[in-house]
Amino acid sequence: MATDKKIQFWKRNAKVPGSFLKEAPKTNALSIKSKKASSFLEFARSTSDAWDIGDDEEEEFLGGPPPNTPPNLNSKVAVATAAQVIHNYSKVREKPEWPQSTERVQANGSVVKSSSAAQLSQPSDGSSFRKPLHKQQSLPLRPVIPLIARISDQNASGAPPMAVREKTRLEKFRQLLASQNTDLEELRRCSWSGIPREFRPITWRLLSGYLPANMERREIVLKRKRDEYFGFIEQYYDSRNEEHHQDTYRQIHIDIPRTNPLIPLFQQAPVQEVFERILFIWAIRHPASGYVQGINDLVTPFFVVFLSEFVEEDVENFDVTILPQHVQRNIEADSFWCMSKLLDGIQDNYTFAQPGIQTKVKALEELVSRIDEHVHNHFQKYEVEYLQFAFRWMNNLLMRELPLRCTIRLWDTYQAEAEGFSHFHLYICAAFLIKWRKEILEAVDFQGLLLLLQNLPTIHWGNEEVGLLLAEAYRLKYMFADAPSHYRR
Repeated sequence: MATDKKIQFWKRNAKVPGSFLKEAPKTNALSIKSKKASSFLEFARSTSDAWDIGDDEEEEFLGGPPPNTPPNLNSKVAVATAAQVIHNYSKVREKPEWPQSTERVQANGSVVKSSSAAQLSQPSDGSSFRKPLHKQQSLPLRPVIPLIARISDQNASGAPPMAVREKTRLEKFRQLLASQNTDLEELRRCSWSGIPREFRPITWRLLSGYLPANMERREIVLKRKRDEYFGFIEQYYDSRNEEHHQDTYRQIHIDIPRTNPLIPLFQQAPVQEVFERILFIWAIRHPASGYVQGINDLVTPFFVVFLSEFVEEDVENFDVTILPQHVQRNIEADSFWCMSKLLDGIQDNYTFAQPGIQTKVKALEELVSRIDEHVHNHFQKYEVEYLQFAFRWMNNLLMRELPLRCTIRLWDTYQAEAEGFSHFHLYICAAFLIKWRKEILEAVDFQGLLLLLQNLPTIHWGNEEVGLLLAEAYRLKYMFADAPSHYRR
């Protein structure tokens, strides 16, 4: 009897949750099944989402909204609601975690946030949400890495660079450089794994032999060398229009605009004039080689590093005319002397017939034949000569293959090595070649191989990739440098 009363109660109360209203249309099992079997596109058409405001690409892909679709939400209401939700959420979370914020430590120990972090920290009062929202904005994107800005701080992964280990390294560099007589051997050991941005200019001057280890003599030497350089300018630069120097100057004048054409800094007229003076004076003072195409690239890392000493913002778009005249002159003179020190160790790369490059390319071929026989035989099968791609690697020290930020990081280690530019570079080239082993073996014709080797995809490389390259090169050097017959058949 009690059971019958319960049944009668549920029949009488049609408004109980879970019950069917009389005016609701009945749906049979067949229609439900057909709805489940409907396509994803039909589901997407019948779904209205406030976050899809202005999503034109999706509407075009879906062929426009169907005629029976309910009208979309009011855009102003949706935007205001979204802004309010975000504002409330920011109050709940005291310390939001932004995954792509980067920081850089200045010489005084203060932390400078990058522009991306500054933008993310703006108050969410609704003013920054007036633009239409797109789904792509909520997806994690690979960070856009500038060509030369934040050279030592940015990894390809975009991870924040500062850690306990990095702070310890900073303190180590600070102590070494503050000592009365800098321990150059210890400085080389610390520099092998990279030099912090704020200490890189003075460290490069010291490791290149341009600056003395004794702190008391540094200012005297700097003044004397800078005055000596501008004495050369006064003595020789006017002779650039003389007949026996016209060819040299004309070639320099042609090559300068081709130097890093994608970086606005090097397209400024004052910067190009600085490069012309540096290269012309070097060519006049080294008649055995003179100016050779490719030497113009070797100035750029020194110029950028010494410029970064006075620039806190991104270097690639910096207007050098803002700097005082004496600062511009000092950067120019220091770049000239450090480049000269570098070229003194590899000058046979640029003498007649460039015998140094010929020897290094032959050594690379022999080394690769011992390291990876499959790659070497693949080149032989399709008649690819090492000179056809490795000549540029030796002539420009891989500067055309790597972004400038990677070159500067690589040169940290070259400066730390006893014969970094002349000897260790060979193992860097071998490791760099084997890095692309899979892509090389997949190319099955001469043209495909050369196109690959002359356009290797390194645009997104950062400190992480360069570190792995250096580690592999060090392994190869350890195995083969002192064992010339190892693996030789």
